[in-house]
Amino acid sequence: MPRATPRRTAGHGLTLSPEAVADMRSRLPAVAEATVAAIIEEVPSYEGALSGPMGENIRNAVQLALGGFLSLASGRRGSDPRTPAAPAVEGAYQLGRGEARSGRTTEALLAAYRIGARVSWREMSTAAVANGVQPETLVDFAELVFAYIDELSAASVAGHTDELATTGRVRQRLLERVAHHLLNDSATETVVDAAERADWVPPTTLTAVLLPESQVRSVLASLSPATLRAGDLPGLEELALLLVPDAHGRARGVLLRTLRGRGGIAGPPRPWLEVRASYDRALRAHALGLPDDTEAHLPRLVLGADPAALADLRAQVLAPLEGLRPGTAEKLADTLRSWLLHQGRREEVAEELFVHAQTVRYRMGQLRDLYGDRLDDPDTVLQLVLVLGADRVSRPAAGQG
Repeated sequence: MPRATPRRTAGHGLTLSPEAVADMRSRLPAVAEATVAAIIEEVPSYEGALSGPMGENIRNAVQLALGGFLSLASGRRGSDPRTPAAPAVEGAYQLGRGEARSGRTTEALLAAYRIGARVSWREMSTAAVANGVQPETLVDFAELVFAYIDELSAASVAGHTDELATTGRVRQRLLERVAHHLLNDSATETVVDAAERADWVPPTTLTAVLLPESQVRSVLASLSPATLRAGDLPGLEELALLLVPDAHGRARGVLLRTLRGRGGIAGPPRPWLEVRASYDRALRAHALGLPDDTEAHLPRLVLGADPAALADLRAQVLAPLEGLRPGTAEKLADTLRSWLLHQGRREEVAEELFVHAQTVRYRMGQLRDLYGDRLDDPDTVLQLVLVLGADRVSRPAAGQG
């Protein structure tokens, strides 16, 4: 319904004679025809649009509007003094909604109203003069005509605005439904049907992006309009989830530059139906406090996939160091890590740890006493690399001599 606003036509003092009103009413079909013809000629958006049913609707709308005006000018009132021509105002509101659905702008709609006002005034003022309306009354008549047209055009703009808002909300809900199905492993047929209902063309890939709610508006301005936004993320009330289309290859660099400094994290690009995998990785990265790009933190993500299992493995493979003083145990663990990663090249180990090569030799002697032949066992070496490598990834700065 059109918004209730004060109306300039309410309480007007003009009353035309019954004869003048009757004559003007008889001219309404011709006025409507002339109005439609002028709109077609002067407003490009309506060229070809007012033939057939659409043209008939506009003619009927013009006649309804002018009929309401004549009721107003003859002194007849509706029950509500704020809306003396309520049917015409409601018709104008619905006209605005229809024009929004047709894809025409409010500029085109207001241009049509201006032309309608001009044509209507020309025809009706001619009838008024022919029926003996005096010049001073004609001035009041003109003021009422244009005030009335203003009311109708305002109602149409309100209808146009409301239709766009309603359409936007409905489509947003449909797009959120697509995201919901993608993230909840719905059947392919269900996801595809949801995409069709939302008029959303599936991309080649989707990339999940987590970022603070406060950053969403500015980030969305730089992303594809086809980006999906998912809502209601359990446990992530202060974060938003975006599913960004085709942010793979070179386009990933653009996405990462957009996210830089905004506290977001981008998962890997995945085929659009498999975007849940991208979301899961972004979630794990967020839980670990990793910034920007999950693909820059793959070792941390792999080694942190099961923290409890990693802790148990650590306890097993570092058990030989348990009886040592903490400082000694830490130095030996750092040395063993470097030794394994540098494949036993003593000079490189010494350089990394900032110690003498003889110190490395001494520490490795201690470690062989503790581990025995296990340091030559591939399975033990693998376990040590995993545990000590996880320490290196989470604590890049190695312990120093």
